[in-house]
Amino acid sequence: MSSTRDGISVDHHDWHSPSYVEEWIARDLARDDERRQRLRQMFGAAPYAVEDEIAVLDVGGGYGVVTEEVLSAFPRAHVTLQDYSQPMLDQARQRLAAHGDQVKYPVGDLRDPNWAEGVGGPFDLAVSAIAIHNLRDLGQIAACYRAVAGVLKPGGVFLDYDLFGLIGGIDAQMQTIREAGFVTVDCLWQEGRLGIIRAREPRGVA
Repeated sequence: MSSTRDGISVDHHDWHSPSYVEEWIARDLARDDERRQRLRQMFGAAPYAVEDEIAVLDVGGGYGVVTEEVLSAFPRAHVTLQDYSQPMLDQARQRLAAHGDQVKYPVGDLRDPNWAEGVGGPFDLAVSAIAIHNLRDLGQIAACYRAVAGVLKPGGVFLDYDLFGLIGGIDAQMQTIREAGFVTVDCLWQEGRLGIIRAREPRGVA
């Protein structure tokens, strides 16, 4: 169920409520096995070796599942896990406590044009899973992609697993990502509304 605020479709989620977030996570864990399979497939397409000490941005990282898989694939990585919800970040901090200072947890709203200023960088790799489509507004989604391109190093990579079918389809989103500043964009996997996109060679378009 959703409504519209300032022309943007808004889901009825209370991401600032710790009790709501705990209940939501309990339900979300039912999808854990399938999601982790796709995340491992996605990270297998990153051009880095297991031992590389890379800087990674997790966009809309929620309670830490994506970052957990990043650190499984690249144990020496340093990850910045960004999210809009402080209760989600609190859950992520608990989940990832064993990784200590390898993970940072900045709060940032992807609808804020300046959200990327709070994440630092530059990054070798940016990742996102089932997050950016929640913006709904295609202009804001394009702005998010541009911001991601802007915080990556030359030669950096963006890997996005999302419900592209809810935001115009995977072909349209691949074109939007190209226009956001990536030279090479390809689809790694697609099934129904879901897909995985890999974008490389950011041009730093603002």
